Amino acid sequence: MRAERGAADGAALALFFAVLTALTVGAFLFHEWRPPVASQHGKGVDTLITYLLATTGLVFILGHAVLAWFLWKNPGEGPSRYKPVRPRVEWLWALAPAFGMALIAEVGVFFLSKPVWAQVYGPPPADAVQVEVVGKQFEWLVRYAGKDGKFGRTLPERVDDAENPLGLDKDDAAATDDIVLRGSLHLPAGRAVFVRLRSHDVLHSFSIPLFRVKQDVVPGMSISVRFTPETPGTYEIACAELCGLGHYKMRGFAYVKGPEEFQKWMDAQEGFLE
Repeated sequence: MRAERGAADGAALALFFAVLTALTVGAFLFHEWRPPVASQHGKGVDTLITYLLATTGLVFILGHAVLAWFLWKNPGEGPSRYKPVRPRVEWLWALAPAFGMALIAEVGVFFLSKPVWAQVYGPPPADAVQVEVVGKQFEWLVRYAGKDGKFGRTLPERVDDAENPLGLDKDDAAATDDIVLRGSLHLPAGRAVFVRLRSHDVLHSFSIPLFRVKQDVVPGMSISVRFTPETPGTYEIACAELCGLGHYKMRGFAYVKGPEEFQKWMDAQEGFLE
């Protein structure tokens, strides 16, 4: 009686893992859960995500299949059916999964990600739009070089949240025509954008999900990232790192325009100190 009950419990548990596996796989295969891509390199990022889901998903399916098989063949009640195996077989069971995961995580990811990272962290093209984005509790400050094409000097002692949020040096001629915006990033479609990231206080994370862009902004460091937006529209800029009590409201917007519209917008801007 106990043996029959143990066999039934083992079969039920094996069926549970089979159904759980089928539902999990179906949720990824038949539901589009990723937001649309609006940047050039974003397609490569999605390819990498698909690769990782496919390979780890296969490991997930095989692992549950083996677990279900063991439960089916070896119920918890009744006479023990365990048969000792040779040490060589134990080593094979231990090393084969580890070797497989190393191939997936190191070799596969390396070759697929290399061209994508070159697009994101490589040197910018000569015609790239140069932008500085500064994170501070709890907003994004955006600066363009202005008509002279040069970013002016900033000084910590000149920072004034209302009058001079970036601390532009009024004695530096290159800073006069710098364009400073709060929470607004204007970009041209089809043209590379080179963003220099800084923080005024704590750790932030510059994230535009539809561009597949996410880069930590570390205090005391200047970190660069580049991307090419492809689709005109309005996209949310989020802070993807908990940065304080007001983290929830730290957001901005990226406005992607056609090349002519973007240039017209740039020409209409005045320098922050003019």
